[in-house]
Amino acid sequence: MTFLDEDIYEAVRHHLPKVKEYVLSHGGDIKLLCVKNGTVYIELTGTCHGCSMSLMTTKMVVQKRLRELIHPELNVVNVDGTPENVPPEDCYRPESEVSHDEKKEKKGIGQKLKKILSM
Repeated sequence: MTFLDEDIYEAVRHHLPKVKEYVLSHGGDIKLLCVKNGTVYIELTGTCHGCSMSLMTTKMVVQKRLRELIHPELNVVNVDGTPENVPPEDCYRPESEVSHDEKKEKKGIGQKLKKILSM
């Protein structure tokens, strides 16, 4: 796929309201987490979080619709707490959506590295 992660993220954010209709009708919601190399990482929330049908919802509803709207090779992963569904650390998301704790952690690591390198 030749699109930048940033472009895919914005396209998904734009189309997400159309995609979430089914999930919302079941008492759930979809949170867009990040994008890396054509893979969109989401979190199903509400009644859909932990539901035995969440994998089916992710692939047959969310991924199918996003592929129709954006690109046929797009992949969607529901981050559900299992080790195989963890987004990569360098996954793209806008700086405005990085939590305060994550910013603090990144800043702390950067300061530690500067301190180590200046010794």
